[in-house]
Amino acid sequence: MNVTDKFIFRFVAGISIFVFVVVVILGMKILPKPDVSPSLLYFLPKLNAFFNGACSILLMVSLYFIRHGQVTAHKRTNIAAFTLSSLFLVSYILFHWLSPGTYYGDLNGDHIASDLEKAAVGNIRYVYYVILVTHIVLAAIVLPLILLSFYRGLQMQVEKHKKLVRWTFPIWFYVTVSGVVVYLMISPYYNF
Repeated sequence: MNVTDKFIFRFVAGISIFVFVVVVILGMKILPKPDVSPSLLYFLPKLNAFFNGACSILLMVSLYFIRHGQVTAHKRTNIAAFTLSSLFLVSYILFHWLSPGTYYGDLNGDHIASDLEKAAVGNIRYVYYVILVTHIVLAAIVLPLILLSFYRGLQMQVEKHKKLVRWTFPIWFYVTVSGVVVYLMISPYYNF
């Protein structure tokens, strides 16, 4: 491993750990929130779903391009997908910092899913939570894979890039698609 690779691996590890820590802190709800939620807050979930959906499409287009030998188009499409995923991450962090939180099945918006509300939702809530948990876990795993895949691809280390994207692509694609599914399932319970 050369000096550049070592630097890149450390950089990727640093970015990945930083993002993970920020998301954990957001989940712990220890950051102070503004007294009044900005109006932008209510638009962010739709924007996040758009970013994820568009990224899913771009990933499929990128796969098409590389399978047809269109390397430049493949690179450009992946850069666009990466840009959308980066914008998603910023928007996601903003939303989860500013929002009071939403609970699946919480019909009255009191931030508690009562037994009655759980019964009204039924077993579909288990489907929601399985999708949500796999989405979150795989999102944490895929960030360093994406960054390393980009590095290998941009350095034209084709064989190493191919080996890595065999894992990166399906995980990234699942994360983007499941992000849209999570939005569609939770959006009826947004209390704003």
